[in-house]
Amino acid sequence: MAVAQEKMTQVCLFLEQHHLPPTPLNYQVAYTYISATNKPLNETLAKTIKSNTKIDCVLIEQLYYQFLDPGQKVQSELLEGVDSLVTELHENTESSQKHIIRFAQQVSQCIHNLDEHNIQKSKRALSTLTKQTELLLKQHKLFKQALIKARQDYERNQQLLLDLRKHHLLDPQTGLYKRHYLHQKVALWQSQQKSVCALSIQVDNLDAFSTRFGDVVSEVVLNRVANNIKRYVVESGLPGRTGKKEFTIILADVDLDTASVIAEKVRKGVERLKFVSTKGKMPLPNLSLALGIAQLAPEHDFNILAKRASFAAQKAQSLGQHCYISH
Repeated sequence: MAVAQEKMTQVCLFLEQHHLPPTPLNYQVAYTYISATNKPLNETLAKTIKSNTKIDCVLIEQLYYQFLDPGQKVQSELLEGVDSLVTELHENTESSQKHIIRFAQQVSQCIHNLDEHNIQKSKRALSTLTKQTELLLKQHKLFKQALIKARQDYERNQQLLLDLRKHHLLDPQTGLYKRHYLHQKVALWQSQQKSVCALSIQVDNLDAFSTRFGDVVSEVVLNRVANNIKRYVVESGLPGRTGKKEFTIILADVDLDTASVIAEKVRKGVERLKFVSTKGKMPLPNLSLALGIAQLAPEHDFNILAKRASFAAQKAQSLGQHCYISH
């Protein structure tokens, strides 16, 4: 009891220090960290604290899904099954293609070997063609069975996949990607030798909306902003929610100049949004955005990239600029 009390006290101090509400998820991550029972989580969180990265609910949620999510095993097994199915289809497709090429070659050779003056040679050619036809039909049958099995598996797992994807990857409030997914995507792009830029979008006056009009209104505003961001980057990047009033877009194979063009389009699109109170039809204040852009260095990961982009947005705000590029 004494040990449990001590841990609880440390957890409460941790939550208070980082201004985190005592939700079950926040408490579980903090308790695991204080108890030091999950080495990867502790190493990641310690590194985050050391780098002075702001620890908020979005980051804690990333750590939870990355290290503590009980559904992670189910997801991994499901994705492994899908991966196995795709691999099997790919192998069957390649095998079928090889059989078709070989069959075409045999047909060509058979035609070449047909000789009305040499009955035995013509018979051997036709026998070879018959065997190749049987092999091709057998391969086609196997491929057809694999496709039927793939369709059955897809139909059986479709809703589960959709629910899992929505729960695991998407922020329930805005529908944008969660921080941990952006982290995974950047790591993948790094392994593919792609250049990566991050665009941080911070709503400067969201707190003013909450104070004057309440949290419900600020949530509506946030959702409208998120929908607008999605519309502008649906083909060029992945938009995610990385803070209470911050969004981050990651862009692959995009240089800083192109990222600046995208940032300006997003800013103009969001700032054109108009909000009217349902009570009395009173117009609400316009939104004010600060944007920051950063490019990924080879030795950095998503957390450092997002932090640099966030600092750039804060600098833009302090300088009275719309956007600032971190060099």
